[in-house]
Amino acid sequence: MPRKNKSEKPSGIDIFQVLIQTEKEAKQRKREELLASFGVKQYFAEGTITINKTTCKGVECKLCIKACPTNALFWKAGEVGITKELCVYCGACVLNCIVDDCITVSRKRETGETERFSKPKDFTALQHAIDAEKRFKRVLEVFPTVKEYLKRQKKRKRRKESANH
Repeated sequence: MPRKNKSEKPSGIDIFQVLIQTEKEAKQRKREELLASFGVKQYFAEGTITINKTTCKGVECKLCIKACPTNALFWKAGEVGITKELCVYCGACVLNCIVDDCITVSRKRETGETERFSKPKDFTALQHAIDAEKRFKRVLEVFPTVKEYLKRQKKRKRRKESANH
């Protein structure tokens, strides 16, 4: 059936979108299988990792390779290589790197929040902020609010007064 207007899209299934989605799902399944073999949990919805080959001192230290819990980083032909399917964007490589802005990790949390860091101090500050937020939430769960506290005190005072009478 011919289209009446050139700007009108044909109805039906977009086969390219279906193929792209199928490929993404297959990659995700493969990634999950690989990570399961290491016993590593995936905390981030997605992410990227890059290594600046001009500033990398990998030949001298290889600390990022030793720190990687999934063996996503490896030594290849005089430089550090990345197996992106294995990377869980944990930041251990950045934390152990001796050169600032050499390894850059960008990761997206399930909440949609995006984090990016390339220096050990940035990674440490980010982790501290995350841990502080978790501690604050635990405190709110354990300790009462001011209103709840005042209610408890009033009840105690009433019980005390009724016991004295």
